[in-house]
Amino acid sequence: MTTPTVPLPRSETALWSVPDAAAYLRVPPKTLYEWRYKGDGPPSHRIGRYVRYVPAEVHAWVTSR
Repeated sequence: MTTPTVPLPRSETALWSVPDAAAYLRVPPKTLYEWRYKGDGPPSHRIGRYVRYVPAEVHAWVTSR
């Protein structure tokens, strides 16, 4: 049985949604919400009622780990 793949965001310059960032990091979206609540994980930004990630900040966070 194979795991379904989630397509990555269309552009490196576009902001990523929680599912986009989760697909890149290969973690469930719930994990990102938990990290955000605990103050851990990649930097996130609230835009209105949405949580978004800047791809460069996510990449930097991964390389700093």
